[in-house]
Amino acid sequence: MEADAPTSRQNGSPGAHLVVIIPALNEEKTIGAVVRQVPRDIEGIARTSVIVIDDGSTDATAQLAREAGATVIRHRSNRGVGASFRTGVSAALDAGADVLVNMDGDGQFDPADIPALIRPILDGAAGMVTCTRFARADLVPDMPKLKLWGNRMMCRLINRICWRARYTDVSCGFRAYSREAAMKLTLFGDFTYTQESFIDLAGKGEHIVEVPLKVRGVRKFGQSRVASNLWRYGVRSLWIIVCAARDVRPLAFFGGMGALLSILGAVCGLIVFGWWLATGRTWPLRSLLLGSGVFLVLGFLLFVLALVADMLGRQRALLERILLRQRMEPGHRTAYEDEPDDRREGPSAESP
Repeated sequence: MEADAPTSRQNGSPGAHLVVIIPALNEEKTIGAVVRQVPRDIEGIARTSVIVIDDGSTDATAQLAREAGATVIRHRSNRGVGASFRTGVSAALDAGADVLVNMDGDGQFDPADIPALIRPILDGAAGMVTCTRFARADLVPDMPKLKLWGNRMMCRLINRICWRARYTDVSCGFRAYSREAAMKLTLFGDFTYTQESFIDLAGKGEHIVEVPLKVRGVRKFGQSRVASNLWRYGVRSLWIIVCAARDVRPLAFFGGMGALLSILGAVCGLIVFGWWLATGRTWPLRSLLLGSGVFLVLGFLLFVLALVADMLGRQRALLERILLRQRMEPGHRTAYEDEPDDRREGPSAESP
């Protein structure tokens, strides 16, 4: 991988350093064209670099990406889109990126749209910008109705978690981040990162903007490694979302469950009490009385757990602020601590 280059903030030159990261798995038919089409002449950008994360490809993806002018970081085995994204973000920050763009290597996104995608960041209007495929009817890509429905349901879920936000597309992989927003990211999911990054940055108060762009709905070559099976994608993504919501909003997460169980316990108890007032006996509703006690006890325990989780969440927020300060120090390596050093195959000769 290429050596760290001074950013525009360090050398005083106008413009920013843009790094485009492209996770790829067996994309030899498209990766070369995608890398070459990344625009190098963008207003407000002094330098553009491309980093391809080869996530265990068995074809010529890495070789063709290097020939097209990209720096290549290889995973020795397939680790998932989320892990590839974390590797790319770490590499981009280590290279001195002021603005990061993440896009797929299958050609579904048009690299010519990068200037429009990063404009809100260059203008200081956002920390994260995401392409939306569904904000305008004329831009909705051709995709199966079930997949379209799934995207809408995912949006509703994320909007509720992110304090009643109004996002229209939380699953698109064409996104841009400011350097500070990228440093704030704390992600754990290996399968995907799209929804988790929304929850993480929204929970940290980062302003997220959507830009409507045209995206091809169907791949020309191969099959999506994330959404090839909708049920598998839904289940694995939902688990990542649940864990992210637990970490970002622990009081609401556990407190909400405790409140629900407490309400159920109270309702069951009131039903039995009303029956006792009317008949003078609890039979045949004694099972509801037992259930009421169980629900109330569980609700109380979850409420206590919510308070403990909220305390731990505050400690996590403090640790993340300390980590952010460390990442912002000159010369500090920004790699995620859970990323093994052996993810790079060979020395810096991987660079073009």
